Amino acid sequence: MAFKDLFKPLLPSGFRRQSLADRHRARLAVDLFRQTERLSRKDVASWRAAWQRAIDVENPSRAALYDVYTDVAIDPHLSGCIDQRKGFATRRDFRLLDRSGSEVQQASDLLHSEWFDDFVSLALDSRFYGHSLIEFGDTVSVDGALLFSSVELVPRRHVVPEFGVVLPHQGDDPARGVSYRSGKLAEWVVEVGRPHDLGLLLKCAPSALSKKNMLAFWDGFGEIFGMPIRIAKTASNDPKDSDRIEEMMARMGSAFYAVFPEGTDIEIKETSRGDAYNVYDQRISRANSEMSKCILNQTMTIDSGSSLSQSEVHLEVLENVIASDEKFIKNVVNNRLLPFMLRHGFPVEGLHFDWNPTPAYTPEQIKGVEQMLLDAGFDIDPDYFANKYSIPISGRTAPDPDRFFD
Repeated sequence: MAFKDLFKPLLPSGFRRQSLADRHRARLAVDLFRQTERLSRKDVASWRAAWQRAIDVENPSRAALYDVYTDVAIDPHLSGCIDQRKGFATRRDFRLLDRSGSEVQQASDLLHSEWFDDFVSLALDSRFYGHSLIEFGDTVSVDGALLFSSVELVPRRHVVPEFGVVLPHQGDDPARGVSYRSGKLAEWVVEVGRPHDLGLLLKCAPSALSKKNMLAFWDGFGEIFGMPIRIAKTASNDPKDSDRIEEMMARMGSAFYAVFPEGTDIEIKETSRGDAYNVYDQRISRANSEMSKCILNQTMTIDSGSSLSQSEVHLEVLENVIASDEKFIKNVVNNRLLPFMLRHGFPVEGLHFDWNPTPAYTPEQIKGVEQMLLDAGFDIDPDYFANKYSIPISGRTAPDPDRFFD
């Protein structure tokens, strides 16, 4: 019996469904009934209430907390911190090694695919959301190499990692869910993260929410006090004159002119309110720095720094964060992804994943290394330069001694 058949008695008609599995392939499917996310205003009180619901022992629900995460994840500074941290891990070169430590190039090439990049990105997202349940598509062969047709995230609101089940409807009792850690569904998903981890966004949410509110308050301040106040005084008692003056004041703008009744005085009064910059901008800057510390453990690689020595210390802290993410991905690939790939027929038996220790050089550094080797007298295969720089090389010529004395 397919999982979709298990859910038939539970699912009313009229819902839009999203299948976890392609109906045309042999694996079993779970039908999820997606609901539109509600984009309502969030504050620290709603964050705390959602946190309380997520840690409920008997019936944990992360739906409200994920609503808060959706609200804060669009913050440009927070998203920039996340992208910076993920970028360091995803740009590293990697390889698959055999038991002797030698690279198996053909196997390494299996992971140089879009599906693996998607998997690493979703796996890293578990650092921020606490958990990711990743579903794989069919295995297909392209030019003789196996790959997965797709890699997608199972909607977080339907996953209860505390009990290891997927729910057809958000808010269902976990007892009505279907296990993804055993049975047929386990053959097509990989779980990343800890069951009770709520991710780094839990810590960032208060600062992000406060920042959003302060920006709204600042906009309100600017709307009320940002422009000079225009005051019109008239000695006329005629209501028509008052209406005429009011209309002209409302239309006052660039290249404005008007003919006012006799006895009308126009005054432009500048606001004398306090320094809004120190009230609002400083609070927003503090919120940004707090989020930088949470995601990157430092501030200077994304915020402005004050000295070279301080920036070097902050860079060292960031390198520790990057090393932690790289170790995390290495463990996930070795302990979960490679056994999963082996079960689906990939030729990875006896292999393990590791990052390439060769440092990534800039083009200028590469040219410097090449010049250093040439100056030291090492013989380098001409095909290296011919292939790299697309320069046809037919042979060697004797060096011109006069060029050293120019």
